[in-house]
Amino acid sequence: MVHYKDLGLVNTREMFKKAISGGYAIPAYNFNNMEQLQAIITACIDTQSPVILQVSKGARNYANQTLLRYMAEGALRVVNDSGKPIPVALHLDHGDSYELCISCIESGFSSVMIDGSSLPYEDNTALTKKVADYAHKHDVTVEGELGVLAGIEEEVSSEVSHYTNPDDVEDFVKRTNVDSLAISIGTSHGAYKFKPGEKVPPLKFDILKEIENRIPGFPIVLHGSSSVLQEYVGMINQYGGSMQGAVGVPEDQLREAAKSAVCKINIDSDGRLVMTAMIRKSLADNPENFDPRKYLGPAREELIKMYARKNREVLGSAGKA
Repeated sequence: MVHYKDLGLVNTREMFKKAISGGYAIPAYNFNNMEQLQAIITACIDTQSPVILQVSKGARNYANQTLLRYMAEGALRVVNDSGKPIPVALHLDHGDSYELCISCIESGFSSVMIDGSSLPYEDNTALTKKVADYAHKHDVTVEGELGVLAGIEEEVSSEVSHYTNPDDVEDFVKRTNVDSLAISIGTSHGAYKFKPGEKVPPLKFDILKEIENRIPGFPIVLHGSSSVLQEYVGMINQYGGSMQGAVGVPEDQLREAAKSAVCKINIDSDGRLVMTAMIRKSLADNPENFDPRKYLGPAREELIKMYARKNREVLGSAGKA
C-alpha cells in the first residue's frame, strides 16, 4: 500500500474548512494525460490556488493506475521545485464500487468519491458508509452523492436529473460519516447540459439554501459545472468539428454558489473543449505538422490560461494556497 502522505498529497478536510470560511470553492479539475496535468498544476501554482486533481474510472484505465500514481507524484515534485507550495489532493471521481475505492486508497489517493446515487436510498447509504469506514482508517476523505445529474460523462449517465431532497441529507450524512456531499441543483454532466434553444435555467439556490440549513457548515460539492465555453465550441465547429447546441452552466451562477457551503466545483468538459479546439486549429493552420509537441503544446498553454482564469474569476480560489 502507498499512503498519500508519502507522496506529499493532502486530503480535502482542511481545504474545505478554509474554503467555506473564505467564501470560495476549491477547483476539482479532471485529467487524463500529461498535458492536462501540466496545465492544471502550472495554473494553480501561478495563481497560488489549492487544487484537487480528479481521476475518473475511465481515466484511470486509460492512463494505467501505476503510471497515474507516478504522474501525480511528479506533479508534487513540480510544485515543490517551484518554490511556491500549494495544497494538492488526488481524488477519485465517481467511484462506482467499494473495490475501486479501496484500490485507489491503496495506491495513494487522498480522497475518493463513492457514487451510489443511482441506487435506492438505503443501498446508497450502506455502500457509502462501507467506503467511509475503510477510508477513515487511512485518513482518506470521502465524498458521497444524493440526487442524480442528467447528462453523460464516461460511465456516468442519466437522461433526467433528480434534485437532491433536503429531507434526506441530515440522515445520510449522519449515518454514512462522509466528509462532503455532492448534490443535484441543476448542473449536468457533459457538454450538452440543456436542450438546443432552451433558456438556461438558473441553479436551484433554494434547494442549496435548504440543504445548508439542514447541515450547516458541511462541505457541499457541485458536479457537472463546466460552462462549455462558447469561444472554444465555436473554434471546434470552425475547424471541422460538430458540436451544435453545446451549452453549459453560466459562470456567474457558479461564482454565486462558491460563496456558499459549495466548497468544491468539478470541471472536466471545459478542459476537453479547450484542448480539442486548439489541436483542431493547430492542425488546420499547419497541415504539414506531424510533431505532437507542436499541437499539444499550444493546447497546454491555452489550458493554463483557462484554468487560471477559472481560479481567479469563477471559483475565487486564487491566492488561497
